[in-house]
Amino acid sequence: MKKYLVQFKPFLIFVSIFFLTYIVLTVLYKFYLNGYQGEELDAVTTITGKNSEQLLKFLNYDIIIQKSSQNPWQEIILNGRFIAQITEGCNAVSVMILFVSFVAAFSGNLKKTLWFIILGLISIYILNVFRISLLIVLSYNFPQYGKFLHNIFFPLMIYGYVFILWIFWINRFSKYAK
Repeated sequence: MKKYLVQFKPFLIFVSIFFLTYIVLTVLYKFYLNGYQGEELDAVTTITGKNSEQLLKFLNYDIIIQKSSQNPWQEIILNGRFIAQITEGCNAVSVMILFVSFVAAFSGNLKKTLWFIILGLISIYILNVFRISLLIVLSYNFPQYGKFLHNIFFPLMIYGYVFILWIFWINRFSKYAK
């Protein structure tokens, strides 16, 4: 048994750090969400919606993203037409937790690890705002593709970006980089 523990030590360390980080961050996020009552919408989701609205207004779209009066989401109205809603799951925090857990599990130099995590989280947030904004415009112009865009294309976009960040991290900065 000891032979296998020694042989698989790097893998076991990776898995342990990944899951420990993932569980701790997920529990902390759940505590954060539990601070919001019933119809309240968490601050991260609210800011994400506001930033998407600001981006589309900057691009001269007639957009309103407002808190639903009775539900925990934001309503999206483009050119006077209800398009969709932004819920807690749209804020990409779960994707960010996954990103941080993976980078931590492949950590290298502490300073580089922290900088990569910070810059990665900022870039994921910005990509998510662009993703939501583009989804709004495409759902308005091509409503027949709404489910495909929301359920397949845009998740592939954000998870694909995170995957590229991971590959970049492993090859450039992690302790396994050559």
